[in-house]
Amino acid sequence: MRLNVRHVTRYRYEHPLAHMVQQLRLTPPTLVGQKVVSWSIDVPGYERSARYTDAFGNPVDIVSHREAMDELTITVEGVVETQDRAGVVGHPRSPAPDNVFCRFTPLTKANPAIRRLGAIAEREGPDAVAGFHDLMHAIRDKVAYRTGVTEVHTSAVEALNAGEGVCQDHAHIFIAAARAIGVPARYVSGYMLLEGGQDSEAHHAWAEVLLPQLGWVGFDISNGMCPTDRYIRLTCGLDSRSAAPIRGIRMGGSGENMDVEVAVSQESQQSQQ
Repeated sequence: MRLNVRHVTRYRYEHPLAHMVQQLRLTPPTLVGQKVVSWSIDVPGYERSARYTDAFGNPVDIVSHREAMDELTITVEGVVETQDRAGVVGHPRSPAPDNVFCRFTPLTKANPAIRRLGAIAEREGPDAVAGFHDLMHAIRDKVAYRTGVTEVHTSAVEALNAGEGVCQDHAHIFIAAARAIGVPARYVSGYMLLEGGQDSEAHHAWAEVLLPQLGWVGFDISNGMCPTDRYIRLTCGLDSRSAAPIRGIRMGGSGENMDVEVAVSQESQQSQQ
């Protein structure tokens, strides 16, 4: 499938921004099941940007804004070809060793309740995949998808206690449960083609675990399925913080308001010819 992406992030400030430095993890990788056909980032100062690859293999653009401004817009557009591999990513090259993804973070700590969830997936051999499918559905049963209940800093323990959350919370709980049984797990941020061509309010998030013979396999807890050709993998990390597509520091610019628009559509067969 060939997917078109348009992602616009707008920042508005009640008082002008004096200076800002941003890390932009907004370029998807080309890997098994995913090929970037074209991609562009438009933001003031991008022509002076520097690029590096972070510890998790994500390309990062460092952009500095030195002009006073009360509004800043970041626009990303591109085309990506995808294949349905039932969530199997395999072994993409990464600077980080696999056991790094066994490390707990403040957002992915495991309490006794999460450890009990992890026990659901504690299987070996051919049953390992089925075990994580069962874990995925168990988390969906315990944590209903509902916006406005949790926030960006909500931990896996807090979301599980609340019994409600969004894709970020589902992924954090799944990752914490997997790490509790010694299985490397990582957070993935990306794009998803919704049914009926609906626009998204933000990025989507899911989790990946490292399984014998298969390599990394994705699980979208919020939708109860493994990623298909309707998904574009953008970044990965230990949690939502390290995999955040946009991070930065600023001077001035108090009273920040942010709006995000994400549109993903399937390119017509005629356009591909």
